[in-house]
Amino acid sequence: MSKSGRAWLRGILDANRNGQPVGLYSVCSAHPSVLRAAMQQALDDDSGLLIESTSNQVNQFGGYTGLTPAQFVAFLRSIAQEVGLSLERLVIGSDHLGPYPWRAEAGEIAVEKACALARACALAGYQKIHLDASMPCGGDRPTLDDETVAQRAAQICAVAERARAERPDELPAPLYVIGTEVPVPGGEQSGARGPQATTVEHIRRTLDSFQTAFFAQGLHDPWERVIGLVVQSGADFSDAKVFDYDPEKTSQLRKYLPESPALVYEAHSTDYQTPNALGKMVQDHFAIFKVGPWLTFAYREAVFALSAMERDWLGNNKKTRLSAVIKTLNAAMLRNPVHWQGYFGDQDEAMQSVSRQFSYSDRCRYYWPDPAVQREVDLLLRNLSSEEIPLTLISQHFPEQYDRIRTGELAGTPESLIAHHIRKVLTIYSSSCRMRNTSG
Repeated sequence: MSKSGRAWLRGILDANRNGQPVGLYSVCSAHPSVLRAAMQQALDDDSGLLIESTSNQVNQFGGYTGLTPAQFVAFLRSIAQEVGLSLERLVIGSDHLGPYPWRAEAGEIAVEKACALARACALAGYQKIHLDASMPCGGDRPTLDDETVAQRAAQICAVAERARAERPDELPAPLYVIGTEVPVPGGEQSGARGPQATTVEHIRRTLDSFQTAFFAQGLHDPWERVIGLVVQSGADFSDAKVFDYDPEKTSQLRKYLPESPALVYEAHSTDYQTPNALGKMVQDHFAIFKVGPWLTFAYREAVFALSAMERDWLGNNKKTRLSAVIKTLNAAMLRNPVHWQGYFGDQDEAMQSVSRQFSYSDRCRYYWPDPAVQREVDLLLRNLSSEEIPLTLISQHFPEQYDRIRTGELAGTPESLIAHHIRKVLTIYSSSCRMRNTSG
């Protein structure tokens, strides 16, 4: 790939606007196994790679990962060097950059903290920023009007622009995405019928209010760098259900693609969609797909399968202490329920146990960095690396990977099994977006 990551991104978006059925996906995860697999996928596709951190995942206070924007960038670069992916191919972005992590505080304070995060992201070299100030904060009315949302977003954007100008090196000016899916960041819906697609009238109101707010801040040039608008596509998921994309719900959006700024639609919560659905979304100008929970869901599936393999292989070996990954993960979730209780805390105990481990919303992803959990994962990998894993056990627990190991396409190590299982998801997105045909 001869293009920089930024040029690759712009090229795909321009091609999509011109009617070509191409797109790209954004990896919204900080898990090292997911990031490593995504970078390996980009290498195989000879493409760029877009990775984004959310405002509660990475921020100036560390977020739930413990990483600041500068530390997250350094973390990504270290993995890229390990994998062999050129840093030029990486596009690093911030998702839902706004007051969301501090929404319990007064609006003015929460927005100030969001501005500080925007400054930290710009100084760290983030190239794509999703401005999202849609959530009410302390003292706000239950629902914010369009003007307030746009004014707060423009205030955050202005800080990012000033910070970029302070850098000694000449970084490209950030690209921006505006808007938010309905009703909240994160994508989990509770209604049986699923979410309603955004209307054209809502898009017009959003663009008008944002343009007014940007121009009031003197942000004429940044307005031309707005490349995407987040809308609700109707594709979503809940704890135990996936709402599949229905092109009929977005027929008006298809026909109405804003000309100024020249943007595409960005779709959040595309996890667990079928390849056919993703392909239709690309054709309907949803050119940027956000994916996160499905990737850590796949990681969890692989780790649980390895745990079962460990028990089958080494369970009768008295010299080996088996790992207790599943038990320790569950204990960590019970010890600190903040990341899952609001999703299925009202379920009975038996169903709650199932949801904690297997929910589509994948609340497990917040607990893998827990030191006790990580120790058990490390022990699991060591145990399964002590000798060559019997092929018959791989066939039992990883039948698809078994076929590839038999043909010499894949190594039979636990790390390779995890990576391949995650890449099954990434391949769906790569194929749906036709990444290999547009890498340049």
